[in-house]
Amino acid sequence: MFNQAKTIRENYLRDEMWPSIFCTGCGIGNVLNYTLRAVDAVGLDIDKVVFCSGIGCSSRLPGYIDADGLHTTHGRSIAFATGVKLAAPELSVIVFTGDGDLAGIGGNHFIHAARRNVDMTVICINNYNYGMTGGQVSPTTPVEGFSTTTPYGNIEEPFDLCRLAIGAGAPFVARWPMGFPYETVAAAEAAIRTKGFGFLEILAPCPTGFGKSNQLRDAKSNWDWYKENSITRVELAKLSPEERAANRKIVVGTLWKADKPEYIERWQGLVERLRAEEEPAGVD
Repeated sequence: MFNQAKTIRENYLRDEMWPSIFCTGCGIGNVLNYTLRAVDAVGLDIDKVVFCSGIGCSSRLPGYIDADGLHTTHGRSIAFATGVKLAAPELSVIVFTGDGDLAGIGGNHFIHAARRNVDMTVICINNYNYGMTGGQVSPTTPVEGFSTTTPYGNIEEPFDLCRLAIGAGAPFVARWPMGFPYETVAAAEAAIRTKGFGFLEILAPCPTGFGKSNQLRDAKSNWDWYKENSITRVELAKLSPEERAANRKIVVGTLWKADKPEYIERWQGLVERLRAEEEPAGVD
């Protein structure tokens, strides 16, 4: 089933949107591919899925999907997604966002939706810069990373988005870079199946923005960099304590799973309880 690209294209994509706007070597198109394969594997009714996004390269993705979508304002995709879920809890909500959109102006929406455990899937495409608007430094740009606004190297410590999601209370958190398609699709499936806030960070090359500023302009070298600089949790566990302490590679895989009450169900329970309390007592 995984290789049936024709099925994915015919069932889920808008023909009139092609070709895409994405640059050569960009990973965002792959994220769309992985997500739709996960949607198909889970068996979601595409007519009951709403795709939300904010502003940025990654936020263009809902427009390519033949389904209901909201292309919202910068940083507000999770706020809109929360509104959709409150208004129509029966719908599945998937958010596409970027590192600047999610962790910059959208940071508060991110942590509070995770804290509340709102039932949605958030897929953050992290390319270490504001790719659409000129390659500026973002909240995830590595220390000493170059961008158009840090020409001498970034001196700010970046967010670890997965640690942020875990600390805020998300019950499912995973991270994968480009080059692990089967694992990324499986993680997207798990995030969608999660009853609550499922968070998947996908590290995606940006040869035009971050890559150009950091000698990773070639698409292949950019993709190879992500694989060479990441390590799975299984691989990490095999290292000695000294090697683990010295590890500087990005840890990838499923980083957190937990069970906790979901916000919409709690809210519905509260509404039902208040309605019951307001009902007049029966007349004998």
